[in-house]
Amino acid sequence: MRSRVTMVLAVTAVLLGGVMLVPAAYARLSSDETTPAQQSVAAPTPAPPPPPTLAAGKVSVNFKGEFFSWALLDRESGEISGAKNMTATSSTESMLKVWFVADYLRRLGDKEPTAAMKDAASRAIRDSDDDAANTIYRAVGGSYSVPAGGQPGPVVKRAISICDLTDTKRGSVTGYEGWWSFTQMSPRDAVRLGDCIADGTAAGPKWTKWLLSEMSRVRGSTAAEDQELRAGGGRWGIVDGLPESITSQGPVSIKNGWTPLEYDGNWHVNCLAVAEEWSLAVMLRYPQSSSLDYGADVCASVAAQLVTPQPGGALKVPQQPIGKL
Repeated sequence: MRSRVTMVLAVTAVLLGGVMLVPAAYARLSSDETTPAQQSVAAPTPAPPPPPTLAAGKVSVNFKGEFFSWALLDRESGEISGAKNMTATSSTESMLKVWFVADYLRRLGDKEPTAAMKDAASRAIRDSDDDAANTIYRAVGGSYSVPAGGQPGPVVKRAISICDLTDTKRGSVTGYEGWWSFTQMSPRDAVRLGDCIADGTAAGPKWTKWLLSEMSRVRGSTAAEDQELRAGGGRWGIVDGLPESITSQGPVSIKNGWTPLEYDGNWHVNCLAVAEEWSLAVMLRYPQSSSLDYGADVCASVAAQLVTPQPGGALKVPQQPIGKL
């Protein structure tokens, strides 16, 4: 009897031990399996936002004048946005000088210009010097005779074909026939010209960097002391509307054109700027009763409104509220 009781107790103990061991082992196994999941994992560092740039957007400026238009080219996608009338034309004035220099340099190929010609090319860009620009213009076959059939001369024809311009044509102002400054160009073509210069097509591989550097070194303001009869300060406009967050990314290359013309009583003002990601042009005609600063401010305002993301602070706009375009 005692041995049977002893055996029953022993069996019971074994069974109870097994019951106790299984949950304990299961608990250890469960703990081992869940430990990695319970470990804290650092959240991935968010990617920094893209740097500010210029992008297609709505533009509203205060303007009183005969003509206002603008265009922006995204140099990565090739897409052009702008005013509804961005295919309409106005006289290029000194903005076209950048093409003369590019055309001259490309035709040089690997050759070096003389010191005098290189200096003329530089002054045509940095100081918008008319005499220097005319020297370059003649060197590339430019002529002041009136082209046959109302067509542009050979220098402008090359710009049209090499840079794929579609709206550019010879000016037809009576009394100014043959003047390159009256070449008619649209903002859409102007940004194409800027892109053509920046991508190396216009000036060629040897000289593009030099030309863009000269354009980034344009000097002189709209002040009367910087404006001469045959040259003038041209560092104003689009560059004044760009925040430091954009200008610090790299040089912005510009070439403006501006003239108060007797035949229509208007300022003809054009602003062209090109950077790595974009090309922007603003073209204006407005009464000479307003100053050159007025046109410069309109160009700056367009650029400021296209900055994305928008920086804090007010935009720089002309102080003559006339309406919206």
